[in-house]
Amino acid sequence: MTMLRFMTAGESHGPCLTAILEGLPAGLKLDEAAINRDLSRRQAGYGRGGRMKIEHDEVKVLSGVRFGRTLGGPITLQVANHDHANWGARMAAFGEPEGPMVTAARPGHADLTGVLKYEREDVRDILERSSARETTMRVAVGAICKEFLQALGMSVVSQVLEIGGVKADPARIDRSQLGQPDTTEVGCLDPIAAEQMKEAIDAARREGDTLGGVFEVTVRGVPIGLGSHIQWDRRLDAQIAAAMMSIQAIKGVEIGAGFACGELPGSQIHDEVFLGEDGFPCRKTNRAGGLEGGMTNGEEVVVRAAMKPIPTLMQPLHSVDVASHEEVSACKERSDACAVPAAAVVGEAMMAYVMAAAVCEKFGSDSICDLKKALRAYNERLRKAWCAR
Repeated sequence: MTMLRFMTAGESHGPCLTAILEGLPAGLKLDEAAINRDLSRRQAGYGRGGRMKIEHDEVKVLSGVRFGRTLGGPITLQVANHDHANWGARMAAFGEPEGPMVTAARPGHADLTGVLKYEREDVRDILERSSARETTMRVAVGAICKEFLQALGMSVVSQVLEIGGVKADPARIDRSQLGQPDTTEVGCLDPIAAEQMKEAIDAARREGDTLGGVFEVTVRGVPIGLGSHIQWDRRLDAQIAAAMMSIQAIKGVEIGAGFACGELPGSQIHDEVFLGEDGFPCRKTNRAGGLEGGMTNGEEVVVRAAMKPIPTLMQPLHSVDVASHEEVSACKERSDACAVPAAAVVGEAMMAYVMAAAVCEKFGSDSICDLKKALRAYNERLRKAWCAR
């Protein structure tokens, strides 16, 4: 079992959302403003809907941190739902139900399957928890994990590569700008494609439709040897893929060259190994995405995820009513036309968590001082052992 773990709780229109993160070492310096910046980034992005105009997410730290440093115990985080003021009676923990039931299930959402599985009569019992509002706490947890990784010389950044079929041109992307403040509103580093993406979002909104897309997450400064080839569940690429697929609406994940590996011969896929100026092995390409045999190989870890369009459409799709068992149009909830830029921020968070867990597993997690020493000694051992051969 990993030393690092987290759990979230709360409903979309409940009083608050909560997360508990356990396993980070003591002594790690945290910046409250950095957590709130990522929460703000998750709320931003072209194509977001009315809910984001109501919420102004800010984290409240309830345990595990004292005077800006971790104590080694569970870190409890909370974000208030401001919209709960309008939903208190309908979301009350006790008392009699108020307000209309939601019975017209939305295709593509957890609605129908959840109602059947958990034997509920009101779709709201399912949609409140399955809502992507839950990712608020993942981002808060991920922001802390990003600070942990940053203290060890690693960074996690993202970019949007495609929205609604509009693709960024790699020739127009300056990867040195990854991690810089987004000036396009869609998180795309290709300015021409970014404008076309916004036009596509506008068109979808006018038609009551929604758009999906593809984002990429990159981790820099990764040491060699995180993860393991020994057992299936210790392979880091498997853990990353699972974490990305756990994000609402993600339907595909690829690492490095990804699906192109099934199209090209080995001579055009595998990264040849050379000796760098310091005599240590290096690669001039990174089609493996920084992972070989379930372990990091020292290159950047690069992962892409495909997000389907949000299932809540203002022009509802054909569905069924869970109460009357009749064919109806699906229900409408306040929603976004496109949330791919926000999903990229969630992708950063999940990547940061998985990488942080791998670091804790390999180097220990009692004290940040001891962990840094262990990482430094490990890196020195790798180079000394290679040079001594």
